[in-house]
Order: sequence, then C-alpha cells, then structure tokens
Amino acid sequence: MYQRILLAVDGSRSSDLALSQAITVAKATGAEVEAIFIADNSDLFFDVGYFDPSKIMDSIMAAGNEALSAAAARLAAEGVRHSTRLIDKPVGPGMISDTIIQEAVRWDADLLVLGTHGRRGVKRLVMGSVAEGVLHKSGKPVLLIRSEAPD
Repeated sequence: MYQRILLAVDGSRSSDLALSQAITVAKATGAEVEAIFIADNSDLFFDVGYFDPSKIMDSIMAAGNEALSAAAARLAAEGVRHSTRLIDKPVGPGMISDTIIQEAVRWDADLLVLGTHGRRGVKRLVMGSVAEGVLHKSGKPVLLIRSEAPD
C-alpha cells in the first residue's frame, strides 16, 4: 500500500481538503507525507502591470511558508510522519505540474494528493489547471480532491 504520499499545498480550501484526505490515507497505511509548496511568480505577468518582483516573490515565499507550517501542524497533531519542502525554483515559469511530478520522482512518492481548485489566477484559463497537468503526466497514482466551490 502507500508508504510515501506527496501532498501539494497552496493555502486554498481545496488544498485544505486534500490535506485532510492525505491524513486519512496516511493514518490508514502508516505512510509518510511530504507537503510541498511551489513558489512560482509566472501568474504575475498575467495579473498586474507594474510591480516590484522581489517584493512579490517575498510575499509568495511567505505564503508558502505559512501554508507549509499549517500543513505540518495538522499532520503533527494527527501523528502522521511528515516533512515539508518549499520549492522556490520550479522546472520553468508556470510549470507547476511538471515541478510536482519532478518532486514525486525525486522523493519516490507512491501517491500524489492535491486539490483541483487552487490559487492560480487568470493564467489557469490560458495554460490549463495544475491538477489536470499532474493527472495527465504522472505515472503514479493521483488523488484529486475537489472543493465544493472554487476559492
């Protein structure tokens, strides 16, 4: 059964629900969970005009650390072995799904868990969803968790 669960978090409602499911599976199988947050600023080029990239990236990193801290606290409270990783260098701009797949291979995950509606902005309309990309590209089982309503 599953022994290494890779959980992608982004602080969204769907991500919280994915965390709950990862906890359920981990407790049932004795699996370890690695929670990851991918700091990607490529949406900025679609969402804003003028900006200071360093301040925006600092904000993204802070949000990532907050999401990972919250996930770690819940995993610890449930007695689930876990680690967290903030990935600040995606495979390429906007290549979140590829980065998740790369991390799953690197960490030797045997299950990937993520929400279907994250915090990705208008770029999703142009590039497609992260969840779809992971589902189509992964050679490993993927558990997608859908929230009742997008964030």
